[in-house]
Amino acid sequence: MENLDITLIQTDLYWENPTANRAMLEEKIEKIESTDIIILPEMFTTGFTMNASAFAEPMNLTTCKWLQQQAKKKNAVVVGSCIIKEKEQYFNRFLWVEPDGKMDFYDKKHLFRMAGEHEVYTQGNRRIIKNLKGWKIFPLICYDLRFPVWARNVNLAYDVILYVANWPNPRLNAWDTLLQARAIENQVYSVGVNRVGTDAKGNEYDGNSAVYDFKGNKIIKIENGEEKIVNVTLEKSPLEDFRTKFPIYLDADIITESLNTFS
Repeated sequence: MENLDITLIQTDLYWENPTANRAMLEEKIEKIESTDIIILPEMFTTGFTMNASAFAEPMNLTTCKWLQQQAKKKNAVVVGSCIIKEKEQYFNRFLWVEPDGKMDFYDKKHLFRMAGEHEVYTQGNRRIIKNLKGWKIFPLICYDLRFPVWARNVNLAYDVILYVANWPNPRLNAWDTLLQARAIENQVYSVGVNRVGTDAKGNEYDGNSAVYDFKGNKIIKIENGEEKIVNVTLEKSPLEDFRTKFPIYLDADIITESLNTFS
């Protein structure tokens, strides 16, 4: 049972400046010595902007190629979300990029209507689970955190739930509480990577990027708005032992077949 090394990058972002953000993040990634997966925040090239038409990219162009370069250089999976355009639609897309250049993606399902995200971006409808070193990892984006049915771990389909976010300070208590809840109710490691700083709209972010274990115990939390790179090792054996001794998933409520489909 191999352990999984994950790296959280909690950082400020340059507003609507993909070039500056890629350069800044590349410097941070360069400092990472060894890991299995590097996690960047939501909309890591721009901040949480609704100006999609100005900053969207097709797949396989600048940002995708940059992610492939970083993944190859560090021999690690690199993930985060950015704005992708397909035909005339815009997506807040989580990109999963492997060292050999292979990519997969998840489009954010729950679009934050209070900021008008649902009026600009197209809703996703496909969940993915990625396999890495024998671990099953389930990626989601920010506002998705508030919707536990979408995150339901049917028949232990995944081991790690992973959120990338631009989650502002007024609702930071919800971020902390729900990250912990997702770990407990799904018997998984719960990982959340949030940004810090202040964006051009005046929204303030203190981060609180964190990792919780399958019992809801805090492994790490990056507080006080600190820019920081943190490496965490997730252990598989304790997770599997706990699931065997305390198999709550066997008594889970039945949900629709459509939510029991992963690719």
